[in-house]
Amino acid sequence: MRIHTAVTELLGIDLPIVQAGMSWASSSADLPLAVSRGGGLGVIAAGPMRLPDLERAVDTVRAGTDAPFAVNLPLYRKGADEVIELLLAKPPPVLIASQGGPQRYLRRFQDAGTICLHVVAGEEHAAKAAAAGVDGLVVVGGEAGGHPPVSGVSTLVMLRAVARATPRIPLIAAGGFADGAGLAAALSLGAGAVQFGTRFLASIEANVHPAYKDAVLRAGVEDTRMVGHGLGLIRTLTNDFAARMAELEAGGADLDRRRAEFTGSTLKMAALDGDVANGKVEAGQSAGLIDDVRSAGDIVRQLVAEYAAAIAGLPPIAQA
Repeated sequence: MRIHTAVTELLGIDLPIVQAGMSWASSSADLPLAVSRGGGLGVIAAGPMRLPDLERAVDTVRAGTDAPFAVNLPLYRKGADEVIELLLAKPPPVLIASQGGPQRYLRRFQDAGTICLHVVAGEEHAAKAAAAGVDGLVVVGGEAGGHPPVSGVSTLVMLRAVARATPRIPLIAAGGFADGAGLAAALSLGAGAVQFGTRFLASIEANVHPAYKDAVLRAGVEDTRMVGHGLGLIRTLTNDFAARMAELEAGGADLDRRRAEFTGSTLKMAALDGDVANGKVEAGQSAGLIDDVRSAGDIVRQLVAEYAAAIAGLPPIAQA
């Protein structure tokens, strides 16, 4: 199966399907390896990983497939420079960087043969990253789980705005996508691929607690909220932690009080320990479109089948 776009050509993959780099969920080899074997781009999430674990995951994915894969690096993480040096010693086919400027890493990785994608959430940052010379952009809209844009602008609008601002660079759309109809929509809006996060959270290979996956399956499209304004905004499923944060924000609590609540909860609490009441259960609005847990390979095949059905069902232009 192949769907040819500017992004699949750039990355050397068969399908315009990118698995989001999700801390803990893809901070190991299993999920990225399965997605890359399926024809998409699997992504190792380096954010919470110790250097030996990251090196082992990169080696495992490389040994398990000849297909391209990526490492996602949030540049704000502690020890980011050490991660950069480790990856330069064994350059991955693709690097996806976020939360910082591309000048910090770009030339060295491109010189090593790595394709560099940069995550953006607005026209201005997209234009700057494109001018710096990145190979492609991941455009995140307000529906996304994890760290959506503070503006809250939807992917529908954000993607079109960035496509107009940077017309010559390949784009990957992220935020609000869970099925093949969404893939078709994104390609029609100017993207060359879609990054799926929450859909792959609900996969057998995702390295999160079963309670986390169950929470995603139970969620409706209205069961997420953005909290942490001024502290590192996140979108999380509505739970006790999110309710406490929302109450503090609505009540005008001072920054120190909000910070204490915000930092007292972690993604690890939910993802590894299964505390989906008090942990940060990061997920996108698309959780409400997901109702099963299946293998990552099956998800890729399902997305392609749904994409084919979606484009086949579009009405033709009728002659007047």
